[in-house]
Amino acid sequence: MTDFEPPLRLILDGEALASNWKALNARSGSAQAGAAVKANGYGLVAREVVARLRDAGCRDFFVAHWGEAAAIADIIPPEWISVLNGIQAADIPHIRALGAVPVLNTPDQVAMWNASGGGRCHVMFDSGINRLGIGPEQLSQCRLHDLDIDLLLSHLASADEDSAQNNAQQRLFHEHAAASGAKRLSLANSAGIMLGADYHYDLTRPGLSLYGGIPRPEMEAFIKPVARLSARLLQLRTQLAGAPIGYNATHICGDDTTVGTISIGYADGYLRAFSSKGTAHYGATALPVLGRVSMDLVTIDISAALELREGDWVDVEYDLPTASALTGLSQYELLTNLGTRFERIWR
Repeated sequence: MTDFEPPLRLILDGEALASNWKALNARSGSAQAGAAVKANGYGLVAREVVARLRDAGCRDFFVAHWGEAAAIADIIPPEWISVLNGIQAADIPHIRALGAVPVLNTPDQVAMWNASGGGRCHVMFDSGINRLGIGPEQLSQCRLHDLDIDLLLSHLASADEDSAQNNAQQRLFHEHAAASGAKRLSLANSAGIMLGADYHYDLTRPGLSLYGGIPRPEMEAFIKPVARLSARLLQLRTQLAGAPIGYNATHICGDDTTVGTISIGYADGYLRAFSSKGTAHYGATALPVLGRVSMDLVTIDISAALELREGDWVDVEYDLPTASALTGLSQYELLTNLGTRFERIWR
């Protein structure tokens, strides 16, 4: 089969990824920083992410599903991997064979793990996000002291805001932590690290900020971008003043305009929210998006970069906090929606 060169590139900076982890680890005080690498390393390829963070010093990795754990268990010791979404009875023999650590989320999962022979596990305590986890009113239903609990963890719902909920969750977690018998405690995500030492405990669990996301403004000073998007220029054409561009003619050329069509679209995660808002770049020259984003194509104004030729590459602006403010999409969505047609190139 012929190998064709993909017309989309996701350029990934391994040094920036490692730098972000080290910066978050340093700001975790006496705690160690782990890493959330679920959703295929937030879309950047989990195996590549894990290998670089392992080499940087990370020893705790969090995924959502057991298949995600199996996909990285040959490049790190499986006991470094925690699986957040819990267990099902049919999975237990495979879990024990794999050696990754389950996060138990319900009284039934606690009972199931005990009945199957127990062993090292983590427990999720719901301190107020009211999602996965054992609520304080359920603790009496759980035989936690029969478990070998390495990590008791909880998840902050509003750490990216100065919210009273943060303190309420921390106090509730602290109130119940000692009684769990857990060897280690973990509460803070990326944003939670910035809330201070009361939130750090033994292990922090950054995710978004490893990959260049900035959930709190004070993180702008040290978090580096990791991902850069590039797309090939497929067509150049001069459109006369008054010409409509794209679906539903949402852009009308005010003047004669040199329009370029590039190989990226909403099927690649560059969503319609960027229509007439996004920007590409050729060097330092900004090339505004014209009209609606299509499934596979985006039109841009290249009047300021007439040296461009068909087949050249342009960078597509995708700074996470900037793109989030522009589109209303969360930084998490922007990262994890990046599609499979990109050639992911680590440098």
